Amino acid sequence: MRTSKLTFVAIALLFACAVQAQTNFTYSSGTLNTAIPDGNPVGISTGTSVSSMLGYATDVSVNLNITGGFNGDLYAYLVGPHGQLAVLLNRVGMSSGNALGYGNAGVNITLNQSGANIHNYQSGSYTLSGGQLTGTWAPDGRAIDPQSPGSAFDSASTAANLGLFNNIDPNGTWTLFLADMSGGGGQSTLVSWGLTIVTVPEPQTWAMLAGGVGMLFVLRRRASH
Repeated sequence: MRTSKLTFVAIALLFACAVQAQTNFTYSSGTLNTAIPDGNPVGISTGTSVSSMLGYATDVSVNLNITGGFNGDLYAYLVGPHGQLAVLLNRVGMSSGNALGYGNAGVNITLNQSGANIHNYQSGSYTLSGGQLTGTWAPDGRAIDPQSPGSAFDSASTAANLGLFNNIDPNGTWTLFLADMSGGGGQSTLVSWGLTIVTVPEPQTWAMLAGGVGMLFVLRRRASH
């Protein structure tokens, strides 16, 4: 009976560790319908606070729903709680051969580290719904001045992406910034945005899990004798 009770305790410990093995935070702004000022680099900012997440971030995704305007005008980035800055959109379509960027009106997309880079989305397969770009894309990641000439976008690094948030403590304030960098393309509106963060536990939590496995193994061996 005593061994059974101890085994139950070990199983409970294992279960507790397993529950902590991965945590998930999902935020949705709800309907904002906030106009992004046309041709104004001051733009708009909106944020959310994350708290009580265990461990460190292993995957961050952003949902963006923007209607209207001219996609090639848009510049957007996400700032994490410790100052990391990931460039989500930077004048999509801008290149040495396209000084204006893509003229589609809006996006309703998910941005994460999977999929093709969004900057040249018209160079491959893409889908529009109600004029908006849809699907899952990798963020632009080009940490250059959005007022740079088109040729600068051809060779710019894409390293300033959501991978910058891996292995950080996700607790704190996350801020989305959006701006329309060129006037005359029509009115863009931020309808809503969302944030999903997946974490895994710190190394000490994995140590507890390993210890629990070891305890269960020892108790089962003792019980068999």
